[in-house]
Amino acid sequence: MEGEINNFIMVWTIAASTMSYCHTIGKLTSQGIPRLLSLLPAIILLFLLPLRLTSIHLGGPSSFFIGWLSTFKLFLFAFNKGPLSTNPPLSLLHFISLACLPIKFQHQPNKNHPSKPNISKKDHKSKSTLSYACVTIIIILALLIPLYSKKEKFHPKFVFLLYTIHMYIGLEFFFALASTFTRKILNVDLEPQFDKPYLSTSLQDFWGKRWNITVNRVLHPTVYDPVMNISSRLIGRKWAPVPGILATFVVSAMMHEVVFYYIKREKRTWETWEPSWDAMCFFILHGVCLVIQVGVKKAFGDKLRLPKVVSWLFTVVFVWYTALWLFVPALVRCRVYEKASRELIALTEFGKDVYHMLY
Repeated sequence: MEGEINNFIMVWTIAASTMSYCHTIGKLTSQGIPRLLSLLPAIILLFLLPLRLTSIHLGGPSSFFIGWLSTFKLFLFAFNKGPLSTNPPLSLLHFISLACLPIKFQHQPNKNHPSKPNISKKDHKSKSTLSYACVTIIIILALLIPLYSKKEKFHPKFVFLLYTIHMYIGLEFFFALASTFTRKILNVDLEPQFDKPYLSTSLQDFWGKRWNITVNRVLHPTVYDPVMNISSRLIGRKWAPVPGILATFVVSAMMHEVVFYYIKREKRTWETWEPSWDAMCFFILHGVCLVIQVGVKKAFGDKLRLPKVVSWLFTVVFVWYTALWLFVPALVRCRVYEKASRELIALTEFGKDVYHMLY
């Protein structure tokens, strides 16, 4: 575990240094192909950096943040688009944080008044809500983990359900910690990564507004907008979103398969791995169903609108069922949960050793 932590520090140090280079390149080169060519070595390096990590808790988020989100943000930055392109330009610290972490500033950082934010009662309420949420998440995780030791007694689908709940709660907790940490350092408000996805009333609502908002904000300008602009010339503006939606889900599926490759490896080698393509099928299925939903909405308008409770129930059941059918088994085949359990035990032992060394 000690070696993995050292690699983790090295990877993120290199990533921060790479982003410093990109920040400088943005000032020295003009937007477009010249800037893209200058950023290409950095993009390749960031894509390969997570290969130095093999753990779930350190390697998984690092591959998602650095190998996926950061590289897409830099592609946008090359053409003066996306969150990294602002006027006035971001400071170096804000640039590195925004490039490496799945965050979005709610308010543009002000260089002239960086000292103290205007904290309202709403801010205090949101912070207390976040604290209660974190405590709740920790309690739920503490209740879930002991069940894994008895998973042989449960139906496999119920175990998958536990894994799904664990994954969602873990993501909520991790993103909440990242947002809190960044707020303390940068003194800015941050947007949440999830917006109560369990209240979604349609797939469009789930994927477009509630689930992993940062990924949506990155994929929209990099994939959806260019494909839709091209499609609008070929099939018209009304149906142009259809190819854009399908292309977005295909790219998302491919990037999830890449992330699965990162976390599947158990040795630091380019070992052969044959993907199951479950994740690819999951996202393509959702993309096709979302296209059907959008098509019906465009063709019939509000005439076929279901009651809100019914549409909510259909959406939640469909997302849960397809996740248990395709997405979670892909993670199980990668032995994500087994590795995560071993890592937690190793991390606990490592913490005890450090404590005994210090005291």
